[in-house]
Amino acid sequence: MARLTKNQKAALSKIEAGKAYSLKEAAALVKEITNTKFDASVDIDVRLGVDPRKANQMVRGIATLPHGTGKTVRVLVLCTPDKEEEAKAAGADYVGLDDYISKIEGGWTDVDIIITMPSVMAKVGKLGRILGPRNLMPNPKTGTVTTEVGKAVTEVKAGKIDFKVDKTGIIHTSVGKVSFDADKIYDNALEVLQTISRLKPSAAKGTYFKSIHISSTMSPSIHIETKSVAGI
Repeated sequence: MARLTKNQKAALSKIEAGKAYSLKEAAALVKEITNTKFDASVDIDVRLGVDPRKANQMVRGIATLPHGTGKTVRVLVLCTPDKEEEAKAAGADYVGLDDYISKIEGGWTDVDIIITMPSVMAKVGKLGRILGPRNLMPNPKTGTVTTEVGKAVTEVKAGKIDFKVDKTGIIHTSVGKVSFDADKIYDNALEVLQTISRLKPSAAKGTYFKSIHISSTMSPSIHIETKSVAGI
C-alpha cells in the first residue's frame, strides 16, 4: 500500500470516519482538505439506483450552474455562413464548417464543447467515431444541436453543463473550483442534485440516490447525507 503524504494525512484527519455530512458542511470542508498548488476542480459523484443498460433507466441531463464552472470553456461552432457572426458575437472560440471538419478528421479535438445546427448534422455525423469517445459529439438532448447557436454558446460560457450516468450507475461531474466560496460550491452542487432528482426515470424502483460524495482534485471524498439535500 502506498504511504500517505503529510498533506494526505492532514486532510483525512479533518474527515470524521463513518460520518455523512450535510451538503453545506461538505461544501466548506472540501476547501479545508484541499492542498493543491493549483485551483483544483470540485467534483460530485452520485451513485443512482438505476440500470443504465436499460434505455428507460438512462439518466442524462443539463444543468446551468448558478456560479459557473470556473473553467475556461473552449467552444467550436460548426455552422452555415449565415450563422457565423451570431456565434462569434456570443463568444465562440472557433467558428466554421468544412475547414474544421477536415481538421477534426485529421485528429484535432482541442475544444471542450462543439455546437452545431440540424441542417449540417449530416456532415458532422460522420465525425462520430472521433468525437464520440471524447464525449464531444453534439446532441439535441444537451442543446448542442440547435438553430439558436448564439444562445447555446452564451449558455455554455455561463456555466451550462451536461452529464449522464455511466455504465456503473454513477454520475460524475464538476461543480466548480476550490477557490469558490463555500456557498457557491453549495449552490452549484444543489442545482446538479435537484436536476438529477427531476430526471428520475419512472422505471427506476427502490432508492434513487444510493450515495453522494464530493471531492476536489486529489483530495479524499466526503460522504454526503442525502436527506440533507433539499428537493431530492
